[in-house]
Amino acid sequence: MSNQTIVVDPVTRIEGHLRIEAETQNGRITNALSSGTMVRGLEIVLQGRDPRDAWAFTQRICGVCTLVHAIASVRAVEDALRIEIPPNAQLIRNLMIGAQYIHDHVMHFYHLHALDWVDVVSALDADPIATSELAQSISDYPRSSPGYFRDVLRKLRDFVETGQLGIFAKGYWGHPAYKLPAEANLMAVAHYLDALEWQREVSKLHAIFGGKNPHPNFLVGGAPVGISVHAEASGVGQTTVNTTGLQKVANIIDQMRTFVDQVYVPDTLAVASFYKDWFNPGHGEGIGNFMTYGDFPTNGMFDPSSLVIPRGAILNHDLSTIHEVDLHAEGEIQEFISHSWYEYEGGKQAGLHPYDGETQLAYDGPEPPYQHLDMDANYSWLKAPRWKGHAMEVGPLARVLMLYASGHEPTVDLANYALGQLDLPIEAMFSTMGRVAARTLETKIIADMMDGWFTDLNANINAGDTRTQNSEKWSPGSWPRESRGAGYMEAPRGALGHWVVIKNQKIANFQAVVPTTWLASPRDPEGQLGPYEAALVGHDIHDPAQPLEILRTIHSFDPCLACAVHVADENGNELVKVKVS
Repeated sequence: MSNQTIVVDPVTRIEGHLRIEAETQNGRITNALSSGTMVRGLEIVLQGRDPRDAWAFTQRICGVCTLVHAIASVRAVEDALRIEIPPNAQLIRNLMIGAQYIHDHVMHFYHLHALDWVDVVSALDADPIATSELAQSISDYPRSSPGYFRDVLRKLRDFVETGQLGIFAKGYWGHPAYKLPAEANLMAVAHYLDALEWQREVSKLHAIFGGKNPHPNFLVGGAPVGISVHAEASGVGQTTVNTTGLQKVANIIDQMRTFVDQVYVPDTLAVASFYKDWFNPGHGEGIGNFMTYGDFPTNGMFDPSSLVIPRGAILNHDLSTIHEVDLHAEGEIQEFISHSWYEYEGGKQAGLHPYDGETQLAYDGPEPPYQHLDMDANYSWLKAPRWKGHAMEVGPLARVLMLYASGHEPTVDLANYALGQLDLPIEAMFSTMGRVAARTLETKIIADMMDGWFTDLNANINAGDTRTQNSEKWSPGSWPRESRGAGYMEAPRGALGHWVVIKNQKIANFQAVVPTTWLASPRDPEGQLGPYEAALVGHDIHDPAQPLEILRTIHSFDPCLACAVHVADENGNELVKVKVS
């Protein structure tokens, strides 16, 4: 086979616009470029605004992770002003964050990523009785009768016979890399549809505690909802939650756990058993460095040792050593622009800590549509974040490895069980399928933890503690003339940080370094590849016209380019047009 460059633009089934260029020799990827193709400017919009309002703007960065930027923003302001929040507020935030994880991960698996492993058209050949037997052999999920799968098969056949696959259109159906038998494909399609129905109900937890969903309300200094001990109606859209609302929350948590235990976990193990070769490091291993900011505080946000998910870094696949991470230290987290369409006052080779971050546009690239990106020049609207000079992978795999390395018993037990079922070592997690498995494992871990947070919240209420807000330092007159704070958040896609500088009661600088900026970053001044780029190197491509292998690995990170790039300036004007021909 001759040398060839494969271009995937846009990468679909993600939020936002991503372009991947992969150079191949004899069918194997030898080099890759990852480019965000929209310009980012939200930081400019926030300058001069009241810091207590930042969450309402930043939350609109993305419609998928509907609360993560709000959490990071309020934590940044609380860090700057040293505002502790009441225990009930922390528990409510943990429940809302946990619900985001579970909802987001299930939706990613079934609706954004499963079609990379599931051949929908092949399901037409499935026997509903055999599919029922398969489903019942791996789970006690009640929707597993032959009649149920016969109905799903009929719906799917109607799609195909009309010549319109609808939500299943434009897949690489029939590609030889698909390995599931027809019955497993039909089971997965059925659960794809079930997950659509499930997510509609579980998203109501955000509306109960935050007034609405998407984009629930938040509050610097606490939770956006009060707690009432009275029995009047309570629920979606209410400003207080009582026993009725809390019972609804309990029911939602039960729905979450049931679907995760009976559908998501068994399906992941079933799919993974047919794709064990994708646990091979040659399939998506990447850079081997992992970082977490940590989340789910148990003793106030200013005590990193109380975080359920620890803060730290793992280098060169070495799980025996966890390195400390300081979000405030100037020499640790820095963003570089040597291959980005931005400028720094200090020049293209400089690295800036987010407190000193700049957002200056300097587009000198080709006008789309264009043939190829130039890796020796600027080629992305994403910056290149680095920790102590290292490119870092963030996300579910980083979190599971951090929990595993720190000896978190539920994680160790669950990971060993799942890998034991597949007869694989922990090192198999450094792979494309390892990311898929890690996302499922942490969903199970967090779903189980939600019961504990909910129990603690009820115990506080029963003991007479209903406080959810801290009004201390709410008045700007009590603020210092200048302060700065770092707001951390383990978003479903990875470590999310918001950094704010407050001067004279207004935002002087605001920078958000988001998971996909870490993951989809271009090269840095040292020539280090970003995690997407590194993970693609070494892949064998069966058919350049159907680069399913590229999609599998990129989707395993769950890209969200909307978080990393935005088309707006301070006046809401369009800065650049991007179109795909």
